[in-house]
Amino acid sequence: MELVEEKVAQILPRIGDKAPAFKAVTTQGEINFPEQFIGSWVILFSHPADFTPVCTTEFMTFATLEEKFAHANCKLVGLSIDGLFSHIAWLRTIKEKIEYKGMKNVEVKFPLIEDITMEVAKKYGMIQPGESSTKAVRAVFLIDPKGIIRALIYYPLSLGRNFDELYRALIGLQTADAFGVATPADWQPGDDVIVPPAGSCGVARDRMEGKDQGLTCYDWFFCTKKLAKETVLETLLKQ
Repeated sequence: MELVEEKVAQILPRIGDKAPAFKAVTTQGEINFPEQFIGSWVILFSHPADFTPVCTTEFMTFATLEEKFAHANCKLVGLSIDGLFSHIAWLRTIKEKIEYKGMKNVEVKFPLIEDITMEVAKKYGMIQPGESSTKAVRAVFLIDPKGIIRALIYYPLSLGRNFDELYRALIGLQTADAFGVATPADWQPGDDVIVPPAGSCGVARDRMEGKDQGLTCYDWFFCTKKLAKETVLETLLKQ
């Protein structure tokens, strides 16, 4: 029985899968996920426990950045296996008592899921027995407006998340969708983007002979083009 439960706990949804559906009680009322979020990007993320210091810094940071994510058509949904009353008490403590890196009086307005039964955490593979069988690791799921998982990132209990990277990943995915391109290592809006590889010998030859204007080609399969930061942000933030 224990082996079966451990296997279930480690099942992970994959990139390209439909986000597993669930209904849950949260600090903002009941939610039906992902159905009620269709049309928006969502970052669904888990944290190990309420009233823990690393999680406190993360929730303060996410709450401070919530409007920035909202401008990119992205909603935030948190989860831990604590109960609703614990969630409420912790979020009140954050607002009334905690000051960190210039952040204070921070009100967490996005929903925080109660998951005492660990039903949702297990559906999303947030329980990692090698790390802890009673706490969710710091999982992050980026889910697109159709309810499809587009990226997932996992951090151990001891490591706080990099929120600049979460925002960069969101904008990078949206850029790839909107412009039909890929983004290179360390890409930021305004950097060159990668165009799809040549699909025929003729296109490959034209690119290497410089006939395909606007491209910088390092080889037939590796070409980039300019994509202004203003173009990226104006297109994405209008969505």
